[in-house]
Amino acid sequence: QVQLVESGGGLVQAGGSLRLSCAASGRTFSFNVMGWFRQAPGKEREFVASIRGSAGSTYYADSVKGRFTISRDNAKTTVFLQMDSLKPEDTAVYYCAAAPQITYTYWGQGTQVTVSS
Repeated sequence: QVQLVESGGGLVQAGGSLRLSCAASGRTFSFNVMGWFRQAPGKEREFVASIRGSAGSTYYADSVKGRFTISRDNAKTTVFLQMDSLKPEDTAVYYCAAAPQITYTYWGQGTQVTVSS
């Protein structure tokens, strides 16, 4: 059974930085796609960033472009999200997800990120 475990969330002031990590455990194998999503109170879960394929192509939501950077390890089982210039509107529970091929099959439990103004 594959499990994804996020870490690195917390409380930070606006303009600060946080680095999230998500590691796979259990029956691990490389994932073609790994991504981050977030859900703020009263809102639907939304896409944040993803990294995919052997080339490691990256994709970002417009709201985080230029501020967040997604990366992964060589084994393609751990994904990171470097978040800089954080804003109060970035406050949410952040979830990582992994897809063996295309569909996000595995999800983490989430880590809280709170940005104070």
